[in-house]
Amino acid sequence: MAIALLVAFIAYAPGLQGAWLFDDYPNIVDNADLHIEHLSLAELTSAALSSPSSDFKRPLASLSFALNIYVSGVDPMAMKLTNVIIHLANGLLVFLLSRRLIARGDVPDERESRTAALVAGAWLLLPINLTAVLYVVQRMESLANIFVLLGLYGYVAGRQRMQRSGSGFALSAASLVLGTGIGLLAKETAILTPLYAFLIEWIVFRDKTPRQRLPRPVAVLFALILFIPGILGIAWIAPALFQASTWATRNFTMTTRLLSEARIVLDYVAWIIVPTPSALSFYHDDFTISTGLLSPPTTLLSIAGLLGLAGLAFATRRRAPLLSLGIAWFLAAHTLTATIVPLELIYEHRNYFASLGIILALVTTLRGATPAQGTRRSIVRDVAIGVAFVYWGLLTTYSAYRWRNPVSLAQEMVIRAPDSPRAQYELGRTYIIVSGYKPSSPVVPLVAAPLERAASLPGSSTLPEQALIYFASRMHQPIRMEWWDSMERKLKRRPPTIEDESSIMSLSSCSLEGQCNLPSDQLLRLYMAALSHPKPRGRLLAAYADFAWNGLGDRDLGFRMAQAASAAEPAEPAYHITVVRQALVLGHEAVVAEHMAALHRLNLNGRLDGSIKSLQERAATYGGAPAKAST
Repeated sequence: MAIALLVAFIAYAPGLQGAWLFDDYPNIVDNADLHIEHLSLAELTSAALSSPSSDFKRPLASLSFALNIYVSGVDPMAMKLTNVIIHLANGLLVFLLSRRLIARGDVPDERESRTAALVAGAWLLLPINLTAVLYVVQRMESLANIFVLLGLYGYVAGRQRMQRSGSGFALSAASLVLGTGIGLLAKETAILTPLYAFLIEWIVFRDKTPRQRLPRPVAVLFALILFIPGILGIAWIAPALFQASTWATRNFTMTTRLLSEARIVLDYVAWIIVPTPSALSFYHDDFTISTGLLSPPTTLLSIAGLLGLAGLAFATRRRAPLLSLGIAWFLAAHTLTATIVPLELIYEHRNYFASLGIILALVTTLRGATPAQGTRRSIVRDVAIGVAFVYWGLLTTYSAYRWRNPVSLAQEMVIRAPDSPRAQYELGRTYIIVSGYKPSSPVVPLVAAPLERAASLPGSSTLPEQALIYFASRMHQPIRMEWWDSMERKLKRRPPTIEDESSIMSLSSCSLEGQCNLPSDQLLRLYMAALSHPKPRGRLLAAYADFAWNGLGDRDLGFRMAQAASAAEPAEPAYHITVVRQALVLGHEAVVAEHMAALHRLNLNGRLDGSIKSLQERAATYGGAPAKAST
């Protein structure tokens, strides 16, 4: 096992030099609350609740980022090294869990331990898991899985003890509850831990005692932590799923999503076992959505394939329980991200646990239940495993090498996915960053081509046009009207996505900060187009409030929009702070009192003490009377 851990570290080592990428910026680099200076309760609480990725805030993952920054500064290499260590720790847990599942006796023999090491080693090297490791923000996924695996290991250890001596239920129950609960603090995918444990119970333990009834305490445990919460959870989210607004920002409906995911989940199997660089392209926004069972025809074939996998898992649960469990784990891992929740369609990191199911099924099946050394079949199996290890290791190492810096990564992603708008945009954006806005930079002539291609590709956001406008303004080059027009058309056509909002906010901020010379009427057109759709997000309303107040000089409009932002997302302190500042300037004492009260309610563990004190001091200078000073 030590050799597997060392080989995995060597494979990932080239990628440790890589820089920040994509969602790393809003979640980590630009997230001021993570840049803590003291290990005080207030700063740690503020850091824990600072993630913009989820309404659940994922506090454990955010705390880990904050502690990284506290120890080593805003250093991507230190963050990536921490991620690799987490991945290796997960690999060790996979070994320990697999060994317990594989062992036929109380103590695993040498062959069983070796098979478990092969499972763990293969999983550690899988190319599909690279983004969960080298993409810093995806620590949320890998960190959550530490507690998923710990919970499952404790559950299996407790149940095996129950079968030997009748005791051990407390260990099983505590492991599942704590593993799930703590894992959820890193990412919501940990909520599937009880489902994985139930599959172990149904396939592995029931296989050993098929006629024995499920022990009452175990049955009650699963009722309390799996079935009842599952029913309540579905009842809670179901009403929103049938509202048009839930799907308004997506280019798919619930039906087309389910049809598409049948193809995607089956593709994941291939990407796990026989991955290719073009398959693992990171960007999959060029994916053709299924609109019917035969549109495209592979949709129906994929549904049949998934049903076949489920049937195989059911049929083999007695004679090949680990094959059955592996398939069941893979399918279960995608019940959250590949069904009715309106997430984006494809992400490789969603297979971080799911890939373990495939590898467990594959390796244990190839190794067989009993040794057959020296036979032709055993030699073929050993060669197949060896070839797979070499291939997976080389592809992971090559991909990690391409992740070593932003330019090589962006170029590699365009090679892998030439029709992806995001890949083309990221290449152009990377050239902009490398240029340093210096006319003499050799990459300046390279900027326009990928951005213009990205803007023209179907399904592209407004980010490419925004980058073209931004770069032209910073470089004092002419800004083409067709870029503005293209942005406005896209914003009118559909409700703005997070990317679209970021585009407008970037241009607006550049103008307000004096770095870009952009006409206010063009920016106003973009805001009006984005706000023409119902129920805009607080983020967009807050940005428009800032633009109206500081860019247009319309304080009444800015104040109304700031209030609308705080009403749209009342749990976000920043919006209340803006309202208080503006209300002090305008002399609206009642509004000041209302939103200060809201800030006090949100001030968990003193995380807003500094902001509240600053507002109180500002209020004292105004004395409750209207003022003309600028915010």
